[in-house]
Amino acid sequence: MVKTRLVPFLSPDAAAELYRCMFLDTLAKATAIKDVALHLFYQGGVGAGHYFRGVGEGITVLPQAGNDLGERMQNAFLEAFGRGYRQVAIIGTDSPDLPAAYVEEAFAKLADEHVQAVFGPSLDGGYYLLGLKQLHGELFRNIAWSSSTVLGESLAAAERLGISAALLPPWYDVDTAADLLRPELLDPENGAPLTRSFLASRSLSLSGHFSTSSP
Repeated sequence: MVKTRLVPFLSPDAAAELYRCMFLDTLAKATAIKDVALHLFYQGGVGAGHYFRGVGEGITVLPQAGNDLGERMQNAFLEAFGRGYRQVAIIGTDSPDLPAAYVEEAFAKLADEHVQAVFGPSLDGGYYLLGLKQLHGELFRNIAWSSSTVLGESLAAAERLGISAALLPPWYDVDTAADLLRPELLDPENGAPLTRSFLASRSLSLSGHFSTSSP
């Protein structure tokens, strides 16, 4: 049910294992960020809650709610703001080597009284992070999710509604087989050791399937 765009290059089981590695690398990086409270919103069927509640101490684990990505993110923000948090940033598990400094920068930008939203642009046209100081439901409606226009549509909505938005440095998601060749993922300094180990164990099949040049 995860990383299906990597199939058939990876088997469904291998794609799920890659997701597990990316998820745990992302979680480890998030827990290293100081002075933030972590909330993990999961989607899944029977047994999912038990699995995700066992991944780390001190993390609030809640099921996602909503019919699409926009509704699920909106409800996650609603839950966090309802718990009294005044600055909330949401990230996914598609960027396991995202520098923690980018997340810290998002909170620094939110501390600016003139900034109401922070977006982390991803190279595929979406965003890897969204930070808010209050819920703006319009940012989650009428967006073509999982498309190359997500960031543009979201920024246009923010401008239309008078929401002052700041941008973080761009980064990338791991969605397709070509993304697996990014040199950053194999860099020992990237902070995604489980993902790197997974890819290294499949280096022969990767090099045999793609050009050696970076995408």
